[in-house]
Amino acid sequence: QVQLVESGGGLVQAGGSLRLSCATSGLIFRLNAMGWYRQAPGKQRDMVAVISTGGYSTKYADSVKGRFTISRDNAKNTVYLQMNSLKPEDTAVYYCAANRYGFSSGNDNYWGQGTQVTVSS
Repeated sequence: QVQLVESGGGLVQAGGSLRLSCATSGLIFRLNAMGWYRQAPGKQRDMVAVISTGGYSTKYADSVKGRFTISRDNAKNTVYLQMNSLKPEDTAVYYCAANRYGFSSGNDNYWGQGTQVTVSS
């Protein structure tokens, strides 16, 4: 049974930082591309950042480039999202995702339950 469990969300003031973690089990972590997505109220779920299996390739949404950093630790089966210089528009539920074939493959993703990030102005 695949499980992705996010942690690290919370309430932070604009300009602050948070670090999200996603611990996984039930999958061969090192063979899965990993990603972070977010969904604000009334909006669709959008990609924030994705990272390749070995961690050598990353991709970011334009809105977070230079502020967020995705990383992974294949020994701990965990992916991280370091979020700096947070803005009120970053407020959303953040979801961890895994895909054995890559996020552009069309194959279904595994999803975590989400963690709320709220940035106050």
